[in-house]
Amino acid sequence: MTQKTATSHEPRRFHRKALASVAAVTLVATGALGTAVLPPSTAAFAQALPQTPITTAEHPPGSFAPIVNRVKPGVVSVKVKLKDDASDDEEAGGQNLQNVPPQLRDFFRRFGEGGQGGGMGGMARPQRHGGGAAQGSGFFISADGYVVTNNHVVTNAKSVEVTLDDGRTLPAKIIGTDPKTDLALLKVTDGAPFPYVKLAHGAPQVGDWVVAIGNPFGLGGTVTAGIVSARGRDIGAGPYDDFLQIDAPINKGNSGGPTFNVSGEVVGVNTAIASPSGGNVGLAFAIPSETVQAVVDQLRADGKVARGYLGLQIQPVTKDIADSLGLDKAKGALVTSAQDGTPAAKAGLKSGDVVQAVNGEAVTDARELSRKIASLKPGTKVELAYLRGGKTETAQVTLGTLPNDIKVASADDRGGRQGDSQPRLGLSLAPAGQIGAGQEGVAVVAVDPDGPAAAKGIQEGDVILDVGGQPVSTLSDVASRIRAAESDGRKAVLMRIRNDKGTRFVAIGLQSKNG
Repeated sequence: MTQKTATSHEPRRFHRKALASVAAVTLVATGALGTAVLPPSTAAFAQALPQTPITTAEHPPGSFAPIVNRVKPGVVSVKVKLKDDASDDEEAGGQNLQNVPPQLRDFFRRFGEGGQGGGMGGMARPQRHGGGAAQGSGFFISADGYVVTNNHVVTNAKSVEVTLDDGRTLPAKIIGTDPKTDLALLKVTDGAPFPYVKLAHGAPQVGDWVVAIGNPFGLGGTVTAGIVSARGRDIGAGPYDDFLQIDAPINKGNSGGPTFNVSGEVVGVNTAIASPSGGNVGLAFAIPSETVQAVVDQLRADGKVARGYLGLQIQPVTKDIADSLGLDKAKGALVTSAQDGTPAAKAGLKSGDVVQAVNGEAVTDARELSRKIASLKPGTKVELAYLRGGKTETAQVTLGTLPNDIKVASADDRGGRQGDSQPRLGLSLAPAGQIGAGQEGVAVVAVDPDGPAAAKGIQEGDVILDVGGQPVSTLSDVASRIRAAESDGRKAVLMRIRNDKGTRFVAIGLQSKNG
């Protein structure tokens, strides 16, 4: 790694001296004597400086070698022999996404199509070889041989081996996998005790230095370094996306490898890259250590992951929806439905509620609610704070077990132009019962393509169940609810819509007729 020094850039060196002198004056000015007087401009500058000492851990080390020497023995190359029916398309050029977990395919298609890397160029995927073999990365988390890697590294594996830093190659058994987070736990039984590394207990900060070690392109023991570029990234890979973004070079074969902080703790497991060519462009994504710890603990104990379950369909609170509900900020998770017989329904939650907190911790959006609930075990009792009719209420809920086929977060408001508003909706409506569209609501029989409802994605055949939080069954019901929203000074009116894809909320902006 090349680093600019102060001597190569005179203005920078001068600036550092200036800062040091001002800081020294600040200490005198605030010391025991308390008599130093600073010029007004200098005093203001001094006050703006950080008052907390910066530790050496926050500076780039002179060399990463001490860290690497300590942790590198715990990192392994993972070699997979694929089942016969899973290897043909991979050997033909890597264009097939069959072996990728479904929730990751859209991301890899978006970032990986084209270029030298083939159809999966955007994935820090295992390196595929002829003969139905693949290679990835992993790391020991215990002396008795437990190894963490990616689920997509070992998907369709007939057998798995790990190669240690000392050159030994040993067989490994798959203990369990979790496709939803793309994690897998292996066990090596021969050759213990093994050198191992520890998972970090706290999340890194944006700007922290990190070191990645793995097996890119089959080159085991490769070390790269960079910083944490961002946290909490949602790349559309799954319902629990909460990735670290790092700029340490990550390539094919790095899948499942660890990213370390400068204390030698694992802060993330490398799993994906955004790249038009399949190679490193400085956009890599790692599963944070707290997620890894929670998943690995369950895989180690039970061989599978059981997640808490509310039984809610939820969607984000957009600005329009917030306006229609009279909320100051677009935060929380809007309930589109509470499924019959589920923990949420039994606790009294219903469509139109906005979940704002879990056990006193604020919920920013629908995805965060999904992550919070999924991080808890079935049977856990939680307190939900939610908004209903402008008032905050609470409910005690005992979580169920998330079925594998349940969508956790759904019904994004994917309408077109936000704020596209006219008092008219641009809809032709009829009572649902009169046209065979069910016994509830008002059916949409025609849509003006230039109207505000069309801009929000409402289509012919949709059924409007509620307007402004009240059920509707006639055209006059719809009109009166809109007038009520206008008279209340709402900027938008909220509708609950049902179609063959499910139920969702749509907020249509309202403006005065002179606006």
